[in-house]
Amino acid sequence: MIVYCALVVVIAVERLAELVVSRRHAVESLRRGGVESGQGHFPVMVALHTALLAGCLVEPAVLHRAFLPVLAWPMLALVVAANVVRGWCMVSLGPRWTARVIVIPGRPLVKAGPYRWFAHPNYVAVIVEGAALPLVGSAWITACTFTALNAVLLTVRVRCETRALAVAAP
Repeated sequence: MIVYCALVVVIAVERLAELVVSRRHAVESLRRGGVESGQGHFPVMVALHTALLAGCLVEPAVLHRAFLPVLAWPMLALVVAANVVRGWCMVSLGPRWTARVIVIPGRPLVKAGPYRWFAHPNYVAVIVEGAALPLVGSAWITACTFTALNAVLLTVRVRCETRALAVAAP
């Protein structure tokens, strides 16, 4: 349980660091004429991801979940893979990467890295990690709840981002 808690803390610290980078990129994008969309769903997204991390810690402790190696090890591999994809997305987008939907009009879409193959690879990583991270600790209620709520949120988010990118494209 201690190792799993450490993993969740590492993921939480990683997310906080991403928010710092995101804020820096957002300020610069807005300074360069970027337009933000979807401000209303961003606090919901932050709350949902915070709840995911809390559920990962609370559910196994309160409900005395057992470590199940047959489940935990493959899920850990998926968490690692999801974080590699997230990092690849961030590197591919460079200073355009933000946690918010901010688009600078007239700039072409990024077609490098995982964006060569599909439009929203970061969200694939979010989906995988959101399901897999809780399951490393046998927190199946958290995994199911996050996955369902995240599906609703991502429907809103992807539509918002797709519209913003279409309007801003040259």
